[in-house]
Amino acid sequence: LTLPALGFGSAHLGELYAKVDEADSRATLDAAWDSGLRYYATAPWYGRGLSEHRLGGLLRTKPRGEFKISTKVGRQLKRPKDPKTFDRSPWTGGLNFEVVWDYSYDGIMRSYEQALQRLALDTVDALVIHDLDREYQGERFEQSKKEISESGVKALQELKRTGDIQAYGMGINSDEALETVAPIVDLDFCLVAMPYTLLDQKSLHRGMAALQKRGASAIIGAPYASGILVTGSTGPAHYAYGKASPEIQARVRGIEAVCKAHNVALPAAALQFVLAHPIVASVIPGAAKPSEVVANVGHVNTPIPAAFWADLKAQQLIDPDSPVPAGK
Repeated sequence: LTLPALGFGSAHLGELYAKVDEADSRATLDAAWDSGLRYYATAPWYGRGLSEHRLGGLLRTKPRGEFKISTKVGRQLKRPKDPKTFDRSPWTGGLNFEVVWDYSYDGIMRSYEQALQRLALDTVDALVIHDLDREYQGERFEQSKKEISESGVKALQELKRTGDIQAYGMGINSDEALETVAPIVDLDFCLVAMPYTLLDQKSLHRGMAALQKRGASAIIGAPYASGILVTGSTGPAHYAYGKASPEIQARVRGIEAVCKAHNVALPAAALQFVLAHPIVASVIPGAAKPSEVVANVGHVNTPIPAAFWADLKAQQLIDPDSPVPAGK
C-alpha cells in the first residue's frame, strides 16, 4: 500500500469539539477532493459512526481506483437501550450508537463489515486496530490484548491474504503504548496519534526506532497535537485532547518565537517536521471547514529554511537527533 504524503483526517467530522452541519461537512470534503487529497482516514468511533457516514457520502461518488481509505476496528456500534437518554460524550454531536469493544476474530470481521456499510463502499485499503490502550479500556485492556493476539490478528491477516485489504496497522495514543502494545502483533504500520510531534520526540529513540527496525511504517494522526500546533499558545490551546498545561504552552511560545524570526507558520512547521522522519508515509491533519483544508495543503508546500530547524535544535525545542527537512 502506497499513500500520498498528505491525507485527510476525519475525526472533526464526528463533532468532537463542536457540531458541524451537513452543508459544512460536505463543503469540507469537497474542498479536500478538489485540493487533490486522495487518502482519507476515519473510524467507527468518530462521532459514533457519523464520520464514516459523511466520508462515504463523498467517496461512494468517486472512482474507487482514485483514492485510498483506512478505517478502524475493535469497536462495534449498536442501538442503545434508551436512545432518548443516551449520552454521546465525549462527542459534542455524533450519532446515538453505543460502543461494544471486541478485538476477537469475529469482532474484527463484524467491525469491518459494519464500516463498509456506513461508508457505502465494498472495500477499504487498510484497517487499523483502534485504542488498544489501558487508559481507554481500564479493566478490559488485558482481555482486549488477549483477543487481538490470539484471534483478532488472524482476521486481519486473512483479509490481507485474500486481497480485501492491502495493509493493517495499529492506532497508538501514547509513547508507552508505542513501546509496549504495538509489538504484540505483527504490523505493516502504526497510526501514531500523539507520541511523535513537533512538541514531543520522546519516542524517537524508542518506539519510532523500534518500528523502523521492524520495517513498519508510520502515519502521523495528530500532527497538530490535537490543536495547539495550529491555534498556537493562546486561545483554546488544546493538547492531547484536553487543555494544554502551562509547560506545554510555554514550549509552544518558544517555537512560535523561532517561527516569527524565520517567518514560518507554526502549522507548516508541525506538518513538515513529522514528514521528515524516514518511516513516516503520510500525515493526516483534520479539518472541519474548507479553509482549513486549503490551509493544510498550503502548509505542506510552504518553503521552510534550514536555519529554522537548526535554531529549534540549538534552543533545545526539538530533539537534536530529530530528522528534519532539508530546508528550502
